[in-house]
Amino acid sequence: MASIVSSLDSEKELRLQRFFSSPVRFHLLYKSSHHGATVSQLLSSFDTSGKFLLAVFLQSGSVRGAFMSKSLKYGSEFSDTEAFVFEMDEHSAEQFLVINPAKAVEVSNIQNTGYRKGLHATNLQTASISFGNCITLHSDNSRMYVSFCTDVTYGTTWPQESNICCVDVELHRVQDVVSFLPTPWREVSWTDTTRESLRQEFVSYKLPSKYPVSRVKVLLLGPVSSGKSCFINSIRSTMYKRIVHLPNVGTAVNGFTKKLNIYNILGEKGGSPTVLSLFDVMAIGDDDSTGLSFSDALAVIKGHVPKGYKFQPDVPVTDAVSGYKANPSLNEQVHCVLFVLDAFKLTSYPSSLKSTLRKLNTTISDLGIPQLILLTHVDQVCPAVQEDLKYVYSSRTVQDKMQKAAELVGLPLSYVLPVKNYIAQLTVDYKTDILLLSVVMSILQSVDDTLEDQYPSTPTCSPVDLNQEEKNVVKAELQIPPTQEMPSSSNQEYYN
Repeated sequence: MASIVSSLDSEKELRLQRFFSSPVRFHLLYKSSHHGATVSQLLSSFDTSGKFLLAVFLQSGSVRGAFMSKSLKYGSEFSDTEAFVFEMDEHSAEQFLVINPAKAVEVSNIQNTGYRKGLHATNLQTASISFGNCITLHSDNSRMYVSFCTDVTYGTTWPQESNICCVDVELHRVQDVVSFLPTPWREVSWTDTTRESLRQEFVSYKLPSKYPVSRVKVLLLGPVSSGKSCFINSIRSTMYKRIVHLPNVGTAVNGFTKKLNIYNILGEKGGSPTVLSLFDVMAIGDDDSTGLSFSDALAVIKGHVPKGYKFQPDVPVTDAVSGYKANPSLNEQVHCVLFVLDAFKLTSYPSSLKSTLRKLNTTISDLGIPQLILLTHVDQVCPAVQEDLKYVYSSRTVQDKMQKAAELVGLPLSYVLPVKNYIAQLTVDYKTDILLLSVVMSILQSVDDTLEDQYPSTPTCSPVDLNQEEKNVVKAELQIPPTQEMPSSSNQEYYN
């Protein structure tokens, strides 16, 4: 919406903000001159929840409109104790609070008889929005019209005027400023350049040769519909620069994925594989009998389970399984666990899931395997983030959800990575890609950091940097007679 400019200049916006008891900001959702001058289009632009401001711009230069604390997306009659209407010109602004909340807003159909495009039409139905009797907005023939009247619902004393053609009509979401942080708690440069830089960094990433592994294998664990499989598709979409539709995504009640699926992420369509492999498994259930069991999850992590194995909650993985790997190498094991949680469902997860996640966290930590949390659907918990993903690190709501996710698993807040998966989009966008690629780089870096601690480099130093006691230790290790001088820095064959 950033490319569409509101007709509310800063002065008008400031006057409107004074109608509210606490600081607010306005986010443009609909503009009739851009999106289409129909009431149906206006109604479809409402979010499913939130508070909204409707502004009608008139030929006289004045603005009239209304505030409502409820969405008009669905329904016909709305009781609203917070509603008000207003009028504003170049010099002043006046607010009329609702007197009869039960009749605050009504969405209805108007039946007309008339001509359209040269044809006689009867019983034409067009939607209208009414705030008491003082403001009635309707559309006809791709134009918006408004009528005004004296009204007892809001106590206005406006003279009656009918079917005035609107210059423009705008719908804004009203967002409490307190729901935003003054500055983002994580700094991100939201540009296409950032996306390309992250993509190239990922494609060119290689693990140091001193490590006994060449690929980073990541296991995704999460409850049903948390977005595990969709995340894998989203990563592929990011790399292919187009939406990828693969048959590994579904919405089954008990989860769509039943087998151990392994996906090697390519740098581009038909290109070379990157260092990353993603493991998708059955969803975690409320207990071991309704989803991936604790023991089966550990079997996957330790590398015992063959690719394509179909999980059965009542039949645990044992060495009797065909293809079972009794002594898997480090290359065959999982190097990072990514807990996938739905931000929208966090508060509705059962306590049993928390127990399972905490138990997994403790056991995986004992194995020395890094863990991160992928928080999906962050756009669904905050309307501003849904409109523009760049607000993800400014939203107090998202921050609160991230904290809850951290507490659920038992990890620090810095281990929580918010994302928006590609679900409804038909094209990729750079802001979504930036979050997805940031997750990938966090995974690779956490694995690298862990392996660095497990396989540290052998420090080297020059003899000139050693004191006499250290030189004697080196002599003993090299079996140099005590009377023999240490080699000079220019003759270091003893150390090669």
